[in-house]
Amino acid sequence: MKVLALEGYYGGSHKAFLDGWVAHSRHVWTVLTLAPNKWKWRMRHGAVTFAQQVNDRIARGEKWDVVFCCDMLNLAEFGGLVDKCARDLPKIVYFHENQLTYPVRFESERDYQYVMTNLTTAIAADRVWFNSAFHRDEFLSALSKFLKRMPDNQPLEAIDDIRAKSAIHPPGIYPFAPGGERKEGPVRILWAGRWEHDKNPEDFFAAMKVLKEKGVDFRLSIIGEQFRDVPDVFEWAKEFFAGHIERWGYQESTEEYRAALMEADTVVSTANHEFFGISVVEAIAAGAYPVLPKRLAYPEIVAGIEGVSKDDFFYDGTVNGLVEKLAGLIGTGGLWGGDDQRAVRVMRRYGWNMSASDLDEALADL
Repeated sequence: MKVLALEGYYGGSHKAFLDGWVAHSRHVWTVLTLAPNKWKWRMRHGAVTFAQQVNDRIARGEKWDVVFCCDMLNLAEFGGLVDKCARDLPKIVYFHENQLTYPVRFESERDYQYVMTNLTTAIAADRVWFNSAFHRDEFLSALSKFLKRMPDNQPLEAIDDIRAKSAIHPPGIYPFAPGGERKEGPVRILWAGRWEHDKNPEDFFAAMKVLKEKGVDFRLSIIGEQFRDVPDVFEWAKEFFAGHIERWGYQESTEEYRAALMEADTVVSTANHEFFGISVVEAIAAGAYPVLPKRLAYPEIVAGIEGVSKDDFFYDGTVNGLVEKLAGLIGTGGLWGGDDQRAVRVMRRYGWNMSASDLDEALADL
């Protein structure tokens, strides 16, 4: 099959997903992209820009069997601007995130026109793919509440229509080499995420402070992408935990990032919001023991790990709960009970060799 892919924000998880799939796909791809900056402008002009580019290619004789795009594109607008032979193709939209439940510091900052773009894109698509069941359910539940705020002409039937044509397709990951013996020394704790408030770094560092005051020895790797407004707690933590830090900040290369995951004994999340949690999945695949709040998509991603109960990886979402969980695990010595490959085996289901095949089949089915 010939696939036309339109990626309106070619960076971060969007780029990693598309590059990984294309590299492992059996289909033939034409990939059109926009640079990963000024996301609001990308959502505003993406349909116009892509329609122009696609129409130029059609004029040169190019043809495709299916259109694949992400949630950053106004697919309905694109369909109204593009040549008929592309307009009539089956279309799939992949929701990495959505603009209705994406975290903002203050709800007054949310621009609901982008929410409507997500809605009309989902309506215009033949299939709507989400990276987790949590994401799908959260979006559709919030969408119902949003539409009921409309004074009239509420298109509530769209919610059932979108649900009926939706599917869950988690992003793939690249495999990690089998790990050797853990390095000698204190437990190595990894926190990996965007340095923003929705990842709740305040609770993480509060818990680490308690562990330090209790005399627990540990090492920290605090990594992730940073933007203009970094929470103040990071500056304080860098000084307070100076003697514990092994890695700090954005890892500039894939090799450094993967090394940070493979060095970790445990990966901790304190996130209040996460649509999937790719860094947690990759850390577990690298052998790190997950310590997670029992919320978001986390119960999905760790389901099926053998030899543990359903609550072994979770704490209650509070600072005290995280302290108790980590202190208990550190006191046991071997976190995986001598077999850290149990999680690695389960995480293979997210490997690109399997994920790309599933995605390819879903395209062919459409």
